[in-house]
Amino acid sequence: MIRIVVVDDHGVIRDGLRAALGTRPDLDVVGEAASGNEAVAVITSLVPDVVVLDLQLPDIDGITVTRRLTEAGCASRVLMLTMHHDDDVVSRALRAGVRGYLLKDAGRDEIELAIRTVAAGGTVLGAVVGERFVGAMTGSGVATMTPFPQLTEREREMLELLAQGRSNPEIARILFLSDKTVRNRVSSVFLKLGVPDRPAAIIAARDAGFGRG
Repeated sequence: MIRIVVVDDHGVIRDGLRAALGTRPDLDVVGEAASGNEAVAVITSLVPDVVVLDLQLPDIDGITVTRRLTEAGCASRVLMLTMHHDDDVVSRALRAGVRGYLLKDAGRDEIELAIRTVAAGGTVLGAVVGERFVGAMTGSGVATMTPFPQLTEREREMLELLAQGRSNPEIARILFLSDKTVRNRVSSVFLKLGVPDRPAAIIAARDAGFGRG
């Protein structure tokens, strides 16, 4: 029996996964969580075989959840189920300890197979994610491993300053922008990175090599 915890801030998705997986005799959803901090508590308490985890959560993101579980020595294996497939996000997730990465449009059979593969010690990348990631690593595809390609050049400058620990007023002074413009663009960076706040953005940026200059 493979014991599973489902983590997603949308109740309908948790209910749908519980219902779908509950029809299989070898899969047992033993718990669920709607936020990152709740997930860490539930997972460390139940220690399931597999955690089906969303990337975007109301408090801390799924990569941070995975990193905390890894640092705590938790034996649960993480299968990320998300809508985000940017190369840098996949790379950061794998470095944090994620063992599987699927998009939310994956079919039930694909999700079930991924759960069984991850539970058995394997690693899974969904078809779209795998093609982009392998193409980026080998240079044979159109994808690149440039960190955060979704950001504009100005937003990348802003992220570099964030990674250096600069405050909004400092960023405004350095880039010759108004405080309001900086606030708006910083919020846009958070949204594009899929992170909830400044500390999470700084961690993501430093993981990708920003802030070292």
